[in-house]
Amino acid sequence: MLPFNTFPTLGSGLFSPLFFITFFDMSSEILSVLEYMEKEKGIDREDMIGAISLAIKTAAAKGVNAGQELKVEIDPKTGGLHASILLDIVDSISDPRTQIHIEKAKLIDRNAELGGVLEKPIDPAFLGRIAAQTARQAIMQQVRQFEKERIFDDYKDSIGDVVSGIVRRRERNDLIIDLGKAEALLPGREKVFGEDYAPGERIRCLLLAIEQTNRGPELILSRAHPKFIRRLMELEVTEISDGTVVIKALAREPGYRTKIAVASRDKKVDPVGACVGARGARVKSIVRELGGEKIDIIRHFDDPKEMLAEALKPAVPLNVEIDERNKRIHFEVNDRDLSVAIGRRGQNARLTSRLMGWRLDISKEKVAGGFEDRKERAIAGLNQIPGISDELANRLVAVGLVSPDAFTGVETSDLVDSGFTDEEANIILTKVSEFHSKE
Repeated sequence: MLPFNTFPTLGSGLFSPLFFITFFDMSSEILSVLEYMEKEKGIDREDMIGAISLAIKTAAAKGVNAGQELKVEIDPKTGGLHASILLDIVDSISDPRTQIHIEKAKLIDRNAELGGVLEKPIDPAFLGRIAAQTARQAIMQQVRQFEKERIFDDYKDSIGDVVSGIVRRRERNDLIIDLGKAEALLPGREKVFGEDYAPGERIRCLLLAIEQTNRGPELILSRAHPKFIRRLMELEVTEISDGTVVIKALAREPGYRTKIAVASRDKKVDPVGACVGARGARVKSIVRELGGEKIDIIRHFDDPKEMLAEALKPAVPLNVEIDERNKRIHFEVNDRDLSVAIGRRGQNARLTSRLMGWRLDISKEKVAGGFEDRKERAIAGLNQIPGISDELANRLVAVGLVSPDAFTGVETSDLVDSGFTDEEANIILTKVSEFHSKE
């Protein structure tokens, strides 16, 4: 019997042309195929026997046995191959390839009867070289189909779970990850900015989806999806996995920062403390997995005013006005808290808005004799940009975008989250880009 480690190589071992020329009379090699498929590929032995039998019959019918009906049987225990030609028993032969005279039939089987069918055993080696090569191709195709079906069956219930694998190679901006039973794709769009993995490194990802392609099912991974953080929290924090602590909301900018709002179903359990862990051990473990991405864990409140105050700490929101109908909150912060509330490139304000599901209008606390002057100067600064009206400039200043340089890293979605329409957001960013290009 040939060793199993020769099996996967298509040009040698159990799938070599030489093997298929000789395997018709070598039951041990067929048994090796069956055992390998069952143990290593997870393909049922009966399914594989059916595939091999059909492939041999189909291939032989195109070779020296063209026009004849064959019967092929494989013993699942020994791998023994038995082949027969099915011949109609007649008293006058018109086609010797499909018929046999009654007298000759009785020499083979004394119970043969006129009008019946005789199974005439043949040496499998006589099926021919062409039949063997064609059978090889057909069996390989069937094996690939089995593997595609198995991949879908093995992973369909794991969508949304964290999986671990080894980076095999890079294809343009994508990574091919070996999960053990199958290869998966980590597309460039689902990678975290700044992360770089070399072949051979171990990586953990979220199994995002299984996409059906012309090549069969393809496993799609992600490290940028917010659910990746959620699943890591569930794996690291026992209280989340058992349902004591609940993640009520999560907002993420991959590679930079994540805000998580948690609540406890048990008054004796501090939800934030449970997630952070002793001396921050739990959250540090997740931060290391994410390559240093900052994680803010806060207590969840149903009241939007309380939730805003919790999410903006250490900044303190003042003069909060809530527009329930439009899901909008306007508030002020003092001068020293403004940069904290808005965050670098508006990041803290955007994440807080997504976490709460409310649009936020942030402005500096009104100070007699100074605020309006500074506001006017900020609006005047934005008016340097051709195409930005006073009305747009006023609204941009209200959300903390007080100068052309403040737009660095701002995207269309950020402006939409701050209350601008898609059309307004596109116009603003186009005008800012044109302004910077002329500087």
